[in-house]
Amino acid sequence: MGSLQAPPGTRSSALLETSCGYLLQELQMIWNEVGEDQLEREKVLLELEQECLEVYRRKVDRANMSRARLHQELAESEAEFTHLLLSLGERSLPGRPEKMSGTIKQQLDSITPALGDMRLRKEERVNQFQAVQGQIQKISAEIAGRSEYDDSITNVIVNENDLSLKKLEEYQNELQRLHNEKNNRLQQVEKYIAAVHNLSATLGMESSMIITKVHPSLNELCGISKNISDSILAKLNNTVESLHEEKQKRLEKLHQLGKALKNLWSLIDTSYGDRYLFSHVIGLISVSSEEVSDPGSLTLDIIQQAEAEVKRLDQLKASKMKELFLKKQNELEDICNKSHMEIPARSETENILNLINTGEIDHVELLMSIDEQISRAKEEASSRKSIMEKVEKWILARDEEHWLEEYSMDENRYSVSRGAHRNLRRAEKARVIVNKIPALVDSLVTKTKSWEEERRNVFLYDGVPLLAMLEEYNLSRQEREEVKQRQRQMKKVQSQVVVEQENFITSRPTTSNRRLSNKSLNGGFGNATPLNRRLSLGIHQLGSNSKSSVSRDTSFIKEGKKEQGKRIYPRPNLNSPLRDETASVVSTFSGPLSP
Repeated sequence: MGSLQAPPGTRSSALLETSCGYLLQELQMIWNEVGEDQLEREKVLLELEQECLEVYRRKVDRANMSRARLHQELAESEAEFTHLLLSLGERSLPGRPEKMSGTIKQQLDSITPALGDMRLRKEERVNQFQAVQGQIQKISAEIAGRSEYDDSITNVIVNENDLSLKKLEEYQNELQRLHNEKNNRLQQVEKYIAAVHNLSATLGMESSMIITKVHPSLNELCGISKNISDSILAKLNNTVESLHEEKQKRLEKLHQLGKALKNLWSLIDTSYGDRYLFSHVIGLISVSSEEVSDPGSLTLDIIQQAEAEVKRLDQLKASKMKELFLKKQNELEDICNKSHMEIPARSETENILNLINTGEIDHVELLMSIDEQISRAKEEASSRKSIMEKVEKWILARDEEHWLEEYSMDENRYSVSRGAHRNLRRAEKARVIVNKIPALVDSLVTKTKSWEEERRNVFLYDGVPLLAMLEEYNLSRQEREEVKQRQRQMKKVQSQVVVEQENFITSRPTTSNRRLSNKSLNGGFGNATPLNRRLSLGIHQLGSNSKSSVSRDTSFIKEGKKEQGKRIYPRPNLNSPLRDETASVVSTFSGPLSP
């Protein structure tokens, strides 16, 4: 039974031991009275001992579980406390020792108040984070243009692992930045709305409709917060720019109308009353777009009234404009005629007159256009002046050359007649002028090429390129020189033939010989007809001579046969084969009669 006694040391243990001893004594007394067998007694006592051990074991296990639970609670509390310290960004809590001592319950009792304090601080910090992040999300939604946003705190997700003051300060800085951006955007929106109001007033347009068309929230009558998103700012900016462009267009239109009115007033005697009605339009001519801000100064009604007035004055001006156009057109034609430049087509002038009559052409632009044409024509005429002076000299020299050629072909030019001496003096002067033509033509070619290179255009004379005219003249002159050279050669050959004929006739010795010679001549040569036939064939073989020259040369040879002794001077056109053939005929003709 000694094994059933509890270990001493505590008051509860002694009480248990006393109670167990009393019960055993009472059980012994009962067994003694009953006379229980010793074996049975030991069996019962063994059962009691086992049951006591089981009870002790259960109690010990329960105590171990309780201790383990307390250890776990302590560990969890310490871990939570440490986590809270880390999440709140603090190293320690004032009033709590770094190392705890005592029993488990004492340790729990010491950490529980500090843990509760940390939990309260965490809750406050979470609320701060939720408030700041909620404001950030709300302002971000406003900037992003999301019209529907649930600003309840429950929708805000806070990262409880980082609740430090540093992180909170970052969120607060972000919130301040968003506040500033929101304020800037609101100022921009207000600035755009004010610009829309001012421009609409100047243009005579309804500003509220324009603003509502951009977004309904921008209208103050809607009673909702203004949308300040990037897309709305871009739309407002585009709207203001479009209004500025419309303002600029209308102002430019009024500038054109004002200038047109001034030009028309200067051409037409307009009364002061009619001018006063459009004085505000004239006042806008020298004003820039930034300087125009008076309400209703650029309305469509003003533009339409000015256009109607310009149209009315245009109709009055049409008749005078027609006369003025014809006057300037004649001036342009005179300039072109004097300088031998291209003249505008008559059909084009008639078309412009028809447009003036129908009012389908801008009179101001027409006057400006023809003034520019006159200015360009004068400038080109000035640049052509030196060349045109030489062209006139060349034309006069060419006329003199033509007259000199006709004069040289006149067989009666040396006859004594009335005015012959004047023609001789003119021929002398013409030869001097003609001799200067090659140098004049070369100078003209050089100047013309220089002019064309400088102006990058073809120099036209009455619609024909001047260089082509000069080149054609040079070719023609060269051909005439070649013809004259061939004519001189032919004249020389024919002169030699006539001289030999005369020598033959004068060299006959006697009458019998003359008869024999005449018989030989009549029988062998047929009155010299073969000779003339050969000369005629030689002349026709000259390919470069004209038909008239050949016919004249042939007639000259026939006249020489009839006259037989008279000197003739036909145009030279014989080439070297013809000279050889003529010499052969002469040698054959004189051979039999030679001594």
